[in-house]
Amino acid sequence: MNLVKKDKGTTTKNVSGRTNKVNIQNKKVKETSQKSLKQDRHIGKNKKTLNIIPLGGINEIGKNMTVIEYGNDMFIVDCGLAFPDMDMPGVDIVIPDFTYLEKNASKIKGVVLTHGHEDHIGAISYFLKKVNVPVYGTLLTINLVKSKLSEAGILRACKLNVVRAGDVVKLGCFNVEFIHVNHSIPDACALAVHTPIGILIHMGDFKVDYTPIEGEAIDLARFGELGRQGVLALLSDSTNSERVGVSPSEQTVGDSFEKLFKKAADKRLIIATFSSNIHRIKQIVKAAEDNKRKVAVSGRSMINVVATAIELGYIKPKAGTMIDIDKASKFNGNNIVIITTGSQGEPLSALRRMASGEHKKITVNKDDFIIISASPIPGNEKYIYSVINDLMMLGADVVYESMYQIHVSGHAYQNEQKLMMSIVKPKFFIPVHGEYRHLKKHASTAEQMGIVPENIIIPELGHVIEISEDEIKFGKTVTAGNIMVDGIGVGDVGNIVLRDRKLLSEDGLMVVTVVINREDFATLAGPDIISRGFVYMRESEQLIDEARGVTKDILNECKLQKVKEWNNIKNKIREGLSDLFYKKTGRSPMVLPIIEVINKK
Repeated sequence: MNLVKKDKGTTTKNVSGRTNKVNIQNKKVKETSQKSLKQDRHIGKNKKTLNIIPLGGINEIGKNMTVIEYGNDMFIVDCGLAFPDMDMPGVDIVIPDFTYLEKNASKIKGVVLTHGHEDHIGAISYFLKKVNVPVYGTLLTINLVKSKLSEAGILRACKLNVVRAGDVVKLGCFNVEFIHVNHSIPDACALAVHTPIGILIHMGDFKVDYTPIEGEAIDLARFGELGRQGVLALLSDSTNSERVGVSPSEQTVGDSFEKLFKKAADKRLIIATFSSNIHRIKQIVKAAEDNKRKVAVSGRSMINVVATAIELGYIKPKAGTMIDIDKASKFNGNNIVIITTGSQGEPLSALRRMASGEHKKITVNKDDFIIISASPIPGNEKYIYSVINDLMMLGADVVYESMYQIHVSGHAYQNEQKLMMSIVKPKFFIPVHGEYRHLKKHASTAEQMGIVPENIIIPELGHVIEISEDEIKFGKTVTAGNIMVDGIGVGDVGNIVLRDRKLLSEDGLMVVTVVINREDFATLAGPDIISRGFVYMRESEQLIDEARGVTKDILNECKLQKVKEWNNIKNKIREGLSDLFYKKTGRSPMVLPIIEVINKK
């Protein structure tokens, strides 16, 4: 592990237990990185471009993954997942397409993680199964990754390296510096990438919080130093680019919790939030202790993250505060708080199961006070409001974001984005992380800050951005897109499968079975018709009889024309019945012909 640290003579330990010596030679980070890079810059001048290749996180929320490449060296920033939208029925998660990286595996020097949210680390186990390279991240981030790799059965084979804000990792011709930023999870960092042609800053996810729940405020001083040195390009988080002003401090949520805990009075409190929002969970635990309530945790991801955060000291509950969810029912309502997953209405989440009455340990009723402490991810609104409605119908009081300030964003608003641009003073600007409208608005903000339009580029997924000392432009394209994970299957669900699932969900299925003699093509049995999700057969006997008649006519016609290719016969049945069903009902169910062929003389 090539690691330079600010603190002379320190060591760092990777997760697998090997200790890596740090050699600082009495040099500061910026001096060490700049000295080596001046040599690299002279060698590579006017010969190569710095390539930025987004493989995720562009024109979408989540699935963040960016490749930074120069010559024969490349490294990856983040490796996240996204949750499926309504056009992906049955899909569990969505991960980036790794095709380009697999083809260039020998060039990859490592994966650098900015923080531990799922949209930045959720796909790491899938990637490392294909390309095993070193991974670098802060303590919490690496421990969250460790859990994922352990579940995937590949932890022992992976090279995980813990770094701290201020550290610099050498990856080929790049020196990657970690810079402390504020976000809704501890140990978040931006990256200053010292390249052969200049400094590139990737902000990761960030906000400017002068009163953070834990640790210090964002390291504006270091960003200022880099700005004075000269920053070639800035890649900045666009999630909240449409919001004017400044994002509220996370501490405001703590004040709201205090009021709501008192409002809950004698009721049992159930609070849903993102499992990785450790700052939020920490405040819930504090409010529970202040109000003499025990805390139980529900949901697998929530249990894993909270256990990790407590183990590492990011959450420090008093002795006896945390109890097992199995014991929650033994406490009176005013003595318990349940922290759960499901703030986005996810179908398999703990809160969704509570709302549908399917949770094995928690039964929601009129004695519950439920807080949903998260804002909807775009596209999830319908799921969330469905859960809220179901919870209310069970008699519970439900509080959600639009009612009280029980959620603040971990992403910068416009004024914070402007602050970073004014400090960093980049020559080129690339908005990242967000839908197109977010990227476009962020680009507009950059223009307001004096960055000339020719030096601003809105990225496209898989489209290489080429940067030289004097120019930024689009280059070639590489393979990029969505790989869908369904159960244990990775990539075996594609557009055709999704089309079939959508068709089944909209118009149902009609199965036609027939037995045919191989010798003379005579129909020995059937055709039999089975409807699933299309029509109720007992009330549609006339339609079913017509379908049988059409099928018989097609089989007789095929026999006369001596059509013996089974796929051709199936296609003719499918086309004939599809025409009939659409004519009679205006709907287009999936038609599945099944032909059994037997030898009967």
